[in-house]
Order: sequence, then C-alpha cells, then structure tokens
Amino acid sequence: MASNPQSKERARKMVKRKTYDDSAEDSEEEISLDESESEDEYDEVQQDFEFFDPQDPWDFEGFTRLLRQLLDADAASFHLGAIADLILAQPLLGSTVKTEGNKSDPHALLTVLNLKEHKDKPVIKQLIDYLVDRAGTTSKLSPLTEILQPDCGNEVGLILTERWINIATEVVPPMYRMLLDEISWAVEDKEPYTFSHYLILSKTYLAVPSLLNEETNRPKKKMKPKSKKGIDEGHSMYYFHPEDEVLQRYASLFGSFDYIKQAAEGESDSKSTFHDFGIKTRGHLILVAAAKFEAAVKALEEEFPAPEAVADAVMDES
Repeated sequence: MASNPQSKERARKMVKRKTYDDSAEDSEEEISLDESESEDEYDEVQQDFEFFDPQDPWDFEGFTRLLRQLLDADAASFHLGAIADLILAQPLLGSTVKTEGNKSDPHALLTVLNLKEHKDKPVIKQLIDYLVDRAGTTSKLSPLTEILQPDCGNEVGLILTERWINIATEVVPPMYRMLLDEISWAVEDKEPYTFSHYLILSKTYLAVPSLLNEETNRPKKKMKPKSKKGIDEGHSMYYFHPEDEVLQRYASLFGSFDYIKQAAEGESDSKSTFHDFGIKTRGHLILVAAAKFEAAVKALEEEFPAPEAVADAVMDES
C-alpha cells in the first residue's frame, strides 16, 4: 500500500487542559464556571501527541486494553488478542496516538476491518453474530440484521475507535482523514477496501437515578448533569465520543443497545458521574454509506478543528 512506512510522525499536537479549584461548597443551583475567576485558579497542562501506524509488537497490549474499554461489559466474550492481531496485520491502515514515542502505549486507536473479507475468521464471525444479535433488540438498528449478512452483497467496514478519557476529541478528525487517504491508496493497489458502508462501533451512557440516595436517605443536591444529548429509555443519554453526534447527521441509521452482560443492581453507582446519578453504559452503532463518509469526515474537521500544524501535516501526507 502506498503510504509512508513505519512511523507516520505526521505532527505534534498541543493540547491544553484547564483544571480549577472545586473545594468550594456546592451551590443549590447548577455549578457553572465564572469567567471572572482569577487565572491563578487554573493550571495549564500541555501534552504532545504523535500519530503512528499500528505496529507489532509495541501496540498489541495497548490495543487489547482499548478494545476492552470499547466493548465494555461484553468484552470478556471476545478474544481481544485476535482482534488486535487483525489490526496489526494491516499496519498501513489506521492510526494510533502516542505521547512518548513509537514504542510507548497507544492512547488512541482508529482503524477499519473488512467484515466480509474476514468473515471466516472465528473472532470476526463472533463479532458479526454479536452485532446482528444486538441490532435485533432495537428497531433503530434492526436493518443491520440484514445488512450484515455475509450473502447480502454489502461490503461493510467496521470502524474501531477508542481513546483514553483524557484525550481530546480534536485528535479524531485527523485520524479519520488519514484513514480516508489510506483506504484510497489501498483501493488503488487493488486491496479489499472498497466499502459500501462504514459501521462505527461506539458507546453511550444513560444517567440513571442513584440508589445511594435511597439507601442513605440523604437530601438530594440539585445539581443537574450538563450537556444532555437526548433521551433514551426515559433517561438522559450522553456520548463518550462527542464526534458521534456529527457522524450521525450523515448516518443511514444509528442507535444504542444494551450489553448482553447486565450490570448488577447498584453497580451504576460505582461509575457515578453526577451527584444524583449513576451511569449505565450501552453499546452504540452508526452506519454511514460510503458515498457520505467523506462529507462526514469534513464535518468532523469543521466541528473539531485541529491545530494548524496537525492539519498541515495531514495535508502533506495526501
């Protein structure tokens, strides 16, 4: 495949994270950040990110950890090492983000697997069966039960993307742009990456009432979770990956599904995000027709613009 060999080392990206002193007592109103607060209350932490090709053996353990995070409660059902091996077997397709050089752990991953090409591999057959089963549990995703059938003629590219929670969304558009370029180069070389659809596997979560309030009978604080993105099962729904909302504008279908392994009662409190809420994580699928995929990537670039150095480096690769 015609791509830069070994490390992409396309760019270094500067990200600044602000923290603030949260020792003040909670207000009865929803907490907000006062723009007039002193700059002394903020700390700037800057981190350099580098983009690399998937590389064996350095990325194997990191990939299995990211896949475990992505598949969440159902991760134990899969041979994650076998999925990682498939990703590493196509080293010039997809990207990782690292902070300490080529041999360090990947903090983010984005790649695509051809489900039809690998349909006879046990872990992909299991993954397809799993996606079909989960899609069949909700009307929003039910068309996937036909689209993912091996004999239906569709060429579906399964996009696997996950990152550490402190990695900024702005690293994502360059990774998608590089993936588009690499797929184009692969198709020119007659490799099996001419897709009819892209299926993005992701995660959402619901804010569910905390049992701790009932058990301790303590007064509930009036803090509300911020950035509500929708309603699902009567609860507020949120995205782990903010880019999903943009991709969904170009989707043929999208929706969330329950994991097969259900959390025990009260386990959501161990993942508590808000004072009055625990969280229930769910799988999420977004299907984008290949004809709309480039427009979706362009929309990501506009919504989450990368620093100029990153954008210039990606353009240099093209």
